[in-house]
Amino acid sequence: MPTSLRLTAPLPGLDAWVAAFAGAEIPVLAETAESLELMRATEDDVDAHGLAEMISTDPLMTLKVLAHANELRRGRLMADPETVTAALVLMGITPFFRDFGPQPTLDAVLADHEEALLGLSRVMQRAERASRYALGFAAHRADPDAAVIHSAALLHDFAEMLLWVHAPDLALRIAGLQEADRHLRSAIAQRQVLGIELAELEQALMKHWHLPELLTRITGNLHERDPQVRCVHLAVRLARHTARGWDDAAVPDDLHDIADLLNLSEAHTLKLLHEFD
Repeated sequence: MPTSLRLTAPLPGLDAWVAAFAGAEIPVLAETAESLELMRATEDDVDAHGLAEMISTDPLMTLKVLAHANELRRGRLMADPETVTAALVLMGITPFFRDFGPQPTLDAVLADHEEALLGLSRVMQRAERASRYALGFAAHRADPDAAVIHSAALLHDFAEMLLWVHAPDLALRIAGLQEADRHLRSAIAQRQVLGIELAELEQALMKHWHLPELLTRITGNLHERDPQVRCVHLAVRLARHTARGWDDAAVPDDLHDIADLLNLSEAHTLKLLHEFD
């Protein structure tokens, strides 16, 4: 059974981080837990599409469902479920509710750590905005994998979310380093505090949970010129740079690159971005 975790010091290496996070319970948004219980009470009226629509607004619940579905699929001759809807169709509604009982909530797990809850909330809000941008970019490009691109953007920073949940003091130390030096790259701050980078932990966890190859590839950093990967990375970049408003110095570069991706003028692109927002 998964256990709760509260790390206060870095672990000895990547394998230790993977083992710790993979074996720990993942809490979800309070509204997700509440909606699931309301749906459980009327299970016969619930369909995969409606349930997936609710789950897909919560990065950590999305992660749990995809990991569980791909574990079930192992050894069966069937395609990877690459979206929450596909995962629910694979599982079935009744088995889903059987396997996913009442969910622990982020509010409860971090009730004693208000600062960490605030930090986590910022990352999750950023992920939700990035997923909307990425879906908008993919739809504009008529990409048939738009739903997977949406999931990839939503999950792009899930290792950072898990760090806030399982090691809030370490997450705060990283945030403090970057607050003190706005030019300090995230990867350098993470390596100073954790001994690893969160991007490598994320890829290792995705492989551990057997998440779909397409999702793993789009979320990673190895295929930067691939249009699907660019959809996600540019969406994540823009969500990060506009988290406190549209006047960040990096936004013009983001706008230029997004306009290039979408084959639009920068003026038209900016109008489109505000519509996505």
